[in-house]
Amino acid sequence: MTTTRRLRGSTCRSSYADMLHDKDRNVKYYQGIRAAVSRVKEREQKALVLDIGTGTGLLSMMAVTAGADFCYAIEVFKPMADAAVKIVEKNGFSDKIKIINKHSTEVTVGPDGDMPCRANILVTELFDTELIGEGALPSYEHAHRHLVQENCEAVPHRATVYAQLVESRRMWSWNKLFPIHVQTSLGEQVIVPPLELERCPGAPSVYDIQLNQVSPADFTVLSDVLPMFSVDFSKQVSSSAACHSRQFEPLVSGRAQVVLSWWDIEMDPEGKIKCTMAPFWAHSDPEGLQWRDHWMQCVYFLSQEEPVIQGSALCLVAHHDDYCVWYSLWRTSPEKNGGDLHQVRPVCDCQAHLLWNRPRFGELNDQDRTDQYVQALGTVLKPDSICLCVSDGSLLPMLAWHLGAKQVFTVECSAASHRLMKKIFKANHLEEKINIIEKRSELLTPADLGGKKVSLLLGEPFFTTSLLPWHNLYFWYVRTAVDQHLVPSAIVMPQAASLHAMVVEFRDLWRIRSPCGDCEGFDVHIMDDMVKRALDFRESREAEPHPLWEYPCRSLSEPQRILTFDFRQLVPQQPVRAEGAIELRRPGRSHGAVLWMDYHLTPDSTVSTGLLRPAGDKGDCCWNPHCKQAVYFFSTSLDPRVPLSSPQSVTYTVEFRPHTGDITMDFRLSDDLGSVH
Repeated sequence: MTTTRRLRGSTCRSSYADMLHDKDRNVKYYQGIRAAVSRVKEREQKALVLDIGTGTGLLSMMAVTAGADFCYAIEVFKPMADAAVKIVEKNGFSDKIKIINKHSTEVTVGPDGDMPCRANILVTELFDTELIGEGALPSYEHAHRHLVQENCEAVPHRATVYAQLVESRRMWSWNKLFPIHVQTSLGEQVIVPPLELERCPGAPSVYDIQLNQVSPADFTVLSDVLPMFSVDFSKQVSSSAACHSRQFEPLVSGRAQVVLSWWDIEMDPEGKIKCTMAPFWAHSDPEGLQWRDHWMQCVYFLSQEEPVIQGSALCLVAHHDDYCVWYSLWRTSPEKNGGDLHQVRPVCDCQAHLLWNRPRFGELNDQDRTDQYVQALGTVLKPDSICLCVSDGSLLPMLAWHLGAKQVFTVECSAASHRLMKKIFKANHLEEKINIIEKRSELLTPADLGGKKVSLLLGEPFFTTSLLPWHNLYFWYVRTAVDQHLVPSAIVMPQAASLHAMVVEFRDLWRIRSPCGDCEGFDVHIMDDMVKRALDFRESREAEPHPLWEYPCRSLSEPQRILTFDFRQLVPQQPVRAEGAIELRRPGRSHGAVLWMDYHLTPDSTVSTGLLRPAGDKGDCCWNPHCKQAVYFFSTSLDPRVPLSSPQSVTYTVEFRPHTGDITMDFRLSDDLGSVH
């Protein structure tokens, strides 16, 4: 991939457009900046602003408009810094804003430095969903030591992190492997996780999601919302490890498993100008809740689930280092008990949390999905079946064994995955029954299979490197590579796959690719053009992965099968191309096409990575929560200022290129007169 393509892709996938559309954020920052400049002017001082992470230069332009004398705007990402220079010039602020293309820790102060003197107003937007995950604390620490005056004004002035303890089988299934039930002719078999996996504290990485899309029926609240810790950005900030405890009484009895967390920022010292990430049930104005994708909410997992009793006091502890937050639960106040609050960051020692992401845990724990594979396997397995399973970290080999296969081989490419699956097989007394082969499937030899020929080739298919739905077509290439090891009558499951598409109207997701034009009175068309060029760049005209259970949308068309891939045959030598039209059946703004794969295990059993059931009367969609679907945005429909046209259909050209495994596509809106746009 060329540097140009990487930069275009980074620009296109960045959150800048989403931030510019975040009206609540922009208004609150503007209010906070005006107030900070006013306080400095009241002291009869020059207002010198340091803007770290300036992006488009928006906050610096706000500061100059509010009366700041000069702004030093720092942006480390060169394409963005170049755009900021042009945006600042376009808006007539070049004489009062200096764009510095460096990391803030490399900025120098002095007669020959980037800044002649220290600033007295610090404006930053360095936050991620976790608040500190993008290095906000080290950046603030350095800025206070080297770049700003003591007791400077800061916008935002303060941040506070909140937490709420909950019990949730659904969310806990994203962190632990549950017992899996398999119905066989000999009765029920139960696949159990290894003790090492059960005891593992898990990975410390936060799971950031659109928490407002998790149904309240999926969790039980065990505590009130607890303010865990605050950071005052106007004073010296420390990036050293720290912890903060809050005592509380559980609201109900249950099992403490998950900590939900979010933060708010106060733009002024009095806390009158506040921007909050609170989910709807904890929000002061749930009806006026601002949608945003650059800041969401956090899901953290306790190292072990703990029983809690209503009214019996507990202590929740928030730990953090310079980049990461995690939580622990204590029976008594750890300070009073002499406990060591300064715990080291939890580390996964079972391998599973390093190999499986959160959706993969959920997928493996989906009993309905497992039942579907069991039922399909039951129709193709024979007592003399020699099975070869090809999927990363799959439980299919154990299903095949329990259902009566004569011999089972499974391929694990990585040493870590090999070790994990060996532990799981051993915990279920199958280490002598299932043969794990640690090599790439293409390199298999007859000796690896004990001289046997395979009669049943199995795959979910699932591969950890897959980003887009069709990347799991790697299974087809494996099937082709191992053809020499199959008996002539071998069964392949799944026997085929199909690519489907449906035109949708998003409730909110369209904003991440929508032009902004003017933002709080400033012309940011240059940023819009930059994103548009990235989208229009031929190699970037591709779909992007999104977990659509988090992003509500309405279907405007029926789902349509675009391409079919027959795994019973070898990968073809020539491209497979499909052209056609998708008829629009509901009124609405066609924001894009959603694409997904269906895997046809047998003629009677299909597993979908997309729609779980037909869309409702109003077009509401229910998506597979364990998979990311692909979204191809229609650039002509993303600008809400453009009048809504009435396209009748969407024409498409989709091509599968066997030599690269890529799928190229082009979708265009078409009206009843045949015009394409």
